Amino acid sequence: METRITCRRIYDEPSPSDGTRVLVDRVWPRGLRKQDAHLDEWLREIAPSTELRQWYGHVPDRFAEFRRRYLAELNEPVRQQAARHLRHLARGHDLTLLTATRDVDHSQAAVLARWLGGDATSST
Repeated sequence: METRITCRRIYDEPSPSDGTRVLVDRVWPRGLRKQDAHLDEWLREIAPSTELRQWYGHVPDRFAEFRRRYLAELNEPVRQQAARHLRHLARGHDLTLLTATRDVDHSQAAVLARWLGGDATSST
């Protein structure tokens, strides 16, 4: 069975094809109650640093530099441990990385999905 790693907005309705659903944002999504999140796990440790997240501000023109900096951060020990955990969750199962951002294709979830060997585009 081939593992599928995709990314979606946490505000979207869950899909049966999502598999394991993991929130990869550092901050909890606004206006969403935890009991309504339909997620299996919240893995803050894999998210970009607060400094990088604030610098990026989801400005599409900064995405290439954001991606470069975030990939560098993924080499840090805490994030490497979190990445191993995500790979373990994906072993033989579909994995959906969730984010609150409106532009999923220009998010850390998209960078992370591609880095983990998945689909860098969002799933709907």
